[in-house]
Amino acid sequence: MIRKAPLGQFLSRNPFPNGLTDGLFYREKMRAIHRVAPAAIDGPGRILEIGGGRSGMASILYPNAEVVNLDLDPELGNHQPDWAKSTFVCGDACDLPFANDSFDVATLFDVLEHIEDDRSAAQEALRVVRPGGYVLVSTPHAEWHYPYFRVMKPYCPHESELMQEWGHVRRGYWDPELAALFDRAPERRATFINPVTALFHDVAFSRLGRRRRKILYALAAPITAVGYVLHHRSTRGTETAFSWRK
Repeated sequence: MIRKAPLGQFLSRNPFPNGLTDGLFYREKMRAIHRVAPAAIDGPGRILEIGGGRSGMASILYPNAEVVNLDLDPELGNHQPDWAKSTFVCGDACDLPFANDSFDVATLFDVLEHIEDDRSAAQEALRVVRPGGYVLVSTPHAEWHYPYFRVMKPYCPHESELMQEWGHVRRGYWDPELAALFDRAPERRATFINPVTALFHDVAFSRLGRRRRKILYALAAPITAVGYVLHHRSTRGTETAFSWRK
């Protein structure tokens, strides 16, 4: 059996630079993922991190797990975190090179919105997870937009520029659309980036210089901290996390 890292330990390993300013949105993502992830997993503790890139998220979430990080870009095999307990495999999320029921958990953290044939990716993740195992997903909500606050528009790139830079093929999902991909409703759901904390997300990807960003972060920090702490699973959020149990 493997156990989920305690929340504080998990959040402290935020791989995004400047975790309490530029990376606060990523910290929120991590909190939502932690909320939907099972506390303990029976079995050998094999996890497939689909499209894991170089973040090592699954290794942070389950420090004692055996993690396989699959990504379409072979170059990422040379850029894995030194501390991550993972094996890199180059492969396609829509045609996973693994047998049925090979893993206890499969993750799709910010992946489905990048894949044209997202249903194939969802079904492949379910296929390689053993009965009783989990598929964990994070993705933007269909109503995601950037910047969140109109006052930031003069200082931010257009959202289409960001979506192109990030390789999105769709904005995000409504909950029923995700349920249809997996042929069932999720077992758990959580949101992140709420209307109070969204300013940090706007500033993080703005064209403002580092000094101006730091000033805005400092001014917004008190109310943002309250919004962050009080964020619950059902709080309105621009992005979402889910868990499906097979």
